[in-house]
Amino acid sequence: MKIAIYPGSFDPITNGHLDILKNASEIFDEVIIAVAHNINKNGFLTVEERVNLIKKSIKDLPNVKVDSFSGLTIEYAKKHNAEVLIRGLRAVSDFEYEMQLSQANSALCASIKTVFLTTKPEYNFISSSTIREILSNNGDISKFVPDAVNEYLTAEKGV
Repeated sequence: MKIAIYPGSFDPITNGHLDILKNASEIFDEVIIAVAHNINKNGFLTVEERVNLIKKSIKDLPNVKVDSFSGLTIEYAKKHNAEVLIRGLRAVSDFEYEMQLSQANSALCASIKTVFLTTKPEYNFISSSTIREILSNNGDISKFVPDAVNEYLTAEKGV
């Protein structure tokens, strides 16, 4: 059974993230979307909120699980017997950072490979920070995020 980890902050998850996740779920037997808890960052959403919103957004993907973690992604992957880390690319500008991260992970554990997946062109410009910027200016995010995220952010966060 091929297990892949799709790590990230997902603060919040976007339709671009979901596009990558759907592609990964068609390639691998099991995909764990792993929400990173970074104690050095103040998140827009708590890790628990992110996990809950992702769970609501992936109901149609039966081979996808949601979890959270802190520490090194590669250690999390080893703990879950994953063979692959999924990294999403939106634009060429993402590649340099992602390649460096991939090489660092490979140096830590050569048996876990990184697979880069690209999102559909209509999602290339969408990032969590873009969503937060639109929200902070009372803009409509409904076409950029899953329905559950849009509903939560507009109702619960009072945006």
